[in-house]
Amino acid sequence: HNDFFTSIGQMTDLLFTEKDLVTSLKDYIQAEERKLEQVKQWAEKLDSLTSIATQDPEGFLGHPVNAFKLMKRLNTEWGDLENLVLKDMSDGFISNLTIQRQHFPSDEDQTGAAKALLRLQDTYQLDTQSISTGDLPGTSVKLPYRSTLTVEDCFELGRIAYSESDYRHTEVWMAQALKQLDEGEESSVEPVMVLDYLSYSVYQQGELERALDFTRRLLELDPEHQRANGNLKYFEYQLAKQRKAGEDLRYRRSEGAEPEREESEGRKGVKKDNLPEKKKYEQLCRGEGLAPEQSRLFCRYYDNNQHPRYLLGPVKQEDEWDRPYIIRYHDIISEWEIEKVKELAKPRLRRATVHDPQTGQLTTAQYRVSKSAWLTANEHSVVDHINQRIEDLTGLDVQTAEELQVANYGVGGQYEPHFDFGRKDEPDAFKELGTGNRIATWLFYMSDVAAGGATVFPEVGAVVRPIKGTAVFWYNLLPSGEGDYSTRHAACPVLVGNKWVSNKWIHEHGQEFRRRCGLHEMD
Repeated sequence: HNDFFTSIGQMTDLLFTEKDLVTSLKDYIQAEERKLEQVKQWAEKLDSLTSIATQDPEGFLGHPVNAFKLMKRLNTEWGDLENLVLKDMSDGFISNLTIQRQHFPSDEDQTGAAKALLRLQDTYQLDTQSISTGDLPGTSVKLPYRSTLTVEDCFELGRIAYSESDYRHTEVWMAQALKQLDEGEESSVEPVMVLDYLSYSVYQQGELERALDFTRRLLELDPEHQRANGNLKYFEYQLAKQRKAGEDLRYRRSEGAEPEREESEGRKGVKKDNLPEKKKYEQLCRGEGLAPEQSRLFCRYYDNNQHPRYLLGPVKQEDEWDRPYIIRYHDIISEWEIEKVKELAKPRLRRATVHDPQTGQLTTAQYRVSKSAWLTANEHSVVDHINQRIEDLTGLDVQTAEELQVANYGVGGQYEPHFDFGRKDEPDAFKELGTGNRIATWLFYMSDVAAGGATVFPEVGAVVRPIKGTAVFWYNLLPSGEGDYSTRHAACPVLVGNKWVSNKWIHEHGQEFRRRCGLHEMD
C-alpha cells in the first residue's frame, strides 16, 4: 500500500506489523539472554576452578584427572565457548524485519502525517503544548488513548515545516522543543540545534530582535558555532539599519515632510461575510460562524408516499437544513451492513482522487486526504440492498448512478470545499459515463468521530455532524438542471477518531419523470 497516512483503516495493519516485530525482538532478546547465561555459568565455574588451581599448580596437576581436563578444556571446550559467543542470535529477528520492512511507511508518509498535525493545529487553533501533551478535544471522554510528543518529535515537526519553508510552524515547534528541554526532559537533540532553527525561522518572519536573542543564547552554549557567529554580525547590522530607517522616518514626519498614513477602514478589519472561503470553512469546523438556527425544520417517520417496503416500518427522517434542503435519515444502515461494507472495501482502498478542472482527468490532491474503494451491486447482496434502499427512499433511479464509494479518512483526513456536480466552465467530468451530471448526493456515516470530521457548507454556514448509522441526502442540481452553488461543501479534518463514510452519486439520466424540470432557470 502507498500513502498509509491517508487512511486510518489501513494504518491499523501497521500496528499488527509492529506487534509482530516486538514479539520477534523479544524472542531475540531471550535467545541472547540464554546465550549470555551459558557464558556466565561457564565463567563462574572456571573462575572458581582456576582460583583453586593457581594456589598450588603442581599439586593440582599432580592429579591425572585434573591434567586431562585442562587439556580437554583448552583444546575443545574453549573452542566451543568461542563458537557460542560468535553465534549470531539475531538471524530470525533480522530476517523478519527485512520481510516486514517492505510494508513500512515511507518518508512521504512521515511527512504527510506531520503536515496533518500542522493542519489540525491551524484548523482547530490548537497550541503546541496541547498537542505535545496529547490534550486534544475528544480524548478525555470519548477516546481513552493519549500520547505525548518528545523533544525529538517536536524537533522533527519543526524540521519538516522548515523543509517546506513554513517558518511559522518551524518557530512554534522548535520553541516547544526548547521549552521541554528547558524543563529538564532528556533528549538526544541538542539545544544548539533547536536554537539554530529557531533564530533563522523568526528572522525569516522579520523579527530581527528575537532572532538576535536566540543567536546570542546559542553562542553562550557554543561560542565557536560558525554559522551563528556569522548570523550575529548580520543580524546586528540589519537591526541597526532598521532602527536608523525608523529614526529617519520619525524625523521627516516631525518636520512635516512625510505625512502619517492611516489604515483605510477596509484594511483594519475584514467583515465576516467577506472572509476567504478557507477561513469560513475552518471556522465552521471549529463550530464558529454558524448560520442562525433554521426556523422550519422538522423530524418525521417517512414512508415515501406509502412505499410498500416502508409502509409498516417507516424510517426516521430529520431536516438538517432548508436551503439547500439537506435531509438526515436515522438508523438507516445496520452495524452488520457497515462492517460488511468495510470488509469488502478495505483491501481495495486507494488514495482518493479529484477531477482536475484544467484537464478533466483524475488526480490526487493535498486538499483531499483519504482513501476510497468502489463496490458494485453484483459483488455482494449487501451492496445491492443498500442501492435499493437509496432508490426507494429518494424516488430516484440508481441504475445510472455511480457505484457505491467507500472512503476512510487518514491522519487529519479532510476534503476541502468542492462541488459534487460538474460546472459549465470545466471539462465535462462525466462525459464518459454518458449519464449526465450528478443530480444528487447520498452520504452514509459509518462511524462516529470523537472530534472533527463534520460535513460543512461554507456558503450557507451549515454543519452536519457524523453520526454512525445515519445518512444525509441533498440535490446538487436545481429542478432546471442548473447547479445549486449553495451545495458547495467540505469534510473537516478528523481531529480525533476514525471516519468511515460511503456515498452514492446519483446522475440525471433516468430521473426525467421522477424529478421533473422547473419552468425557470433558477427553479
